[in-house]
Amino acid sequence: MAISKRQRMADRVLSRVLGQTPALNAYTVESVRTPMRDGTVLIGDHFIPESDEPRGTVLIRTPYGRGFPTSALNGRLLAARGYHVLIQSVRGTFGSGGEFRPMAQETEDGLDTVAWLRDQPWFDGRLATLGASYLGWAQWTLMQDPPPELRAAVVYVGPHDFRQAVFGTGAFTLGDFLGWSDQIAHQEDGPGLRRLLTMATAPRRISPGLTGLPLPAAAVPVLRGRAPWYREWLSHPDGDDPWWEPYRAGSALQRSTVPVLLIGGWQDLFLDQTLEQYAALEARGVDVALTVGPWTHFQVAFQAAGQVARESVAWLDQHLSGGASARKSPVRVYRTGEGAWHELPSWPPPAEPVTFHLRADRSLTTAAPGRPEGSAAFRYDPADPTPSVGGRTLTGSMGVRDNRRLESRADVATFTTDPLPTAVDVVGAPVLELAIDVDNPYADVFARLCDVDPRGRSRNFSDQHLRLDPSVPAGRLQRLSLTLDQCFHRLPAGHRLRLQISGGAFPRFARNLGTPGDPAEGRYLKPSLHTLHLAGSRLDLPVAR
Repeated sequence: MAISKRQRMADRVLSRVLGQTPALNAYTVESVRTPMRDGTVLIGDHFIPESDEPRGTVLIRTPYGRGFPTSALNGRLLAARGYHVLIQSVRGTFGSGGEFRPMAQETEDGLDTVAWLRDQPWFDGRLATLGASYLGWAQWTLMQDPPPELRAAVVYVGPHDFRQAVFGTGAFTLGDFLGWSDQIAHQEDGPGLRRLLTMATAPRRISPGLTGLPLPAAAVPVLRGRAPWYREWLSHPDGDDPWWEPYRAGSALQRSTVPVLLIGGWQDLFLDQTLEQYAALEARGVDVALTVGPWTHFQVAFQAAGQVARESVAWLDQHLSGGASARKSPVRVYRTGEGAWHELPSWPPPAEPVTFHLRADRSLTTAAPGRPEGSAAFRYDPADPTPSVGGRTLTGSMGVRDNRRLESRADVATFTTDPLPTAVDVVGAPVLELAIDVDNPYADVFARLCDVDPRGRSRNFSDQHLRLDPSVPAGRLQRLSLTLDQCFHRLPAGHRLRLQISGGAFPRFARNLGTPGDPAEGRYLKPSLHTLHLAGSRLDLPVAR
């Protein structure tokens, strides 16, 4: 299908908005059908550059449809710069055959798609993959056994271990994955306007599924049978369960030598996995580059679209068509609190741990206590669970938020420094060593660091959630080590550092009901009293040298 004059004009506007050089060539688009080994046919759109010297092929596999924004930000943009682009709807979505089984289906289908590409007269043996989130997951599944044609990958905010994302803290990542399941269940309901209305009403629609018990039953009127995988996830909380094997593609980090550009956000749900991907590939000497901005998951696709497009095109040009080096430095990271980008040779940069002690007067100080400190206690009630405010989420309250209202609750303990005399740069992962006992063995801990400005606004920049081991008897002292999110944050002079400790963050994480049994079947609630033993607790903050 030829591109209309109106579309060519829209492409020119988009190129300017994204900071791209003018198009190199015209292109056309045609629908293609790709058979899988079981006879299922997947539907795709092939963007065909009108060029005597095409630059290679970019494969994008998605469950979200082949229209905007993927068609514009990836298909049209890259085709106008010499690349063949195949945007393919994964099995069971947007016209492709078969039943959609999220994540678990992509390994074989990705390999079958590459096998089909080999037989196409326009495919010249140079292949790259590209995409965000689920589209990134599809890339990691392919890189478990990378085809010889694969010369580059561009992964935005994409996980390689879905089980880790769902149950990595021990608690089910409730808000995000009920919200995502609802999105998938409704994304093909009708034309664009209807889909926008569905998205706008999602918070109200899914609320009963968050608050009701048991969780699978509460989701039934929300999902209406359209997302059977949701109950399956809830029914397999054990990390050693082999049921999760199709949801893990971590072997790609040890097998693949494909050059990879990783783009993430400090407030992205999959930040921890993006940084793990970088560390594993860099340690093996793989050509890997890392960009992390001040973004949430969705901001990477929209707010960061220009930067993402520029870096992606440069990476593809270098590795598929012999262009100039795409990077000045392997690592490009944005320092929050300062509001500036930094080029680094690797991540994390050198740091020294600075120890902060928790005091009974709720202060946080580097001065060693002169006498044993006492304790601090709070009561967590699953009938009135401590709410989640901001953080690394896909849905609900996302990113950096003012935490003052949360910190005013009786079930949140806070410890705060005096105003800092000089700026402090936090780099890497803070570690909280916490001595605690709980009068109920079925309990969680949530810890968070905030930057408190002179006006008293308390903004989060690193946190962690942990479900405690229920085999530890009630009342027994536990010594926990919580590794908080990696960060690159400046605490300016005059600001204060604040540590929050609570018993949960709902609905970001499913609340601990305080009762034994299968968490997917729980319906009874029991509160818990958390006692923090301050003499045995400390915060180790990695500070730039």
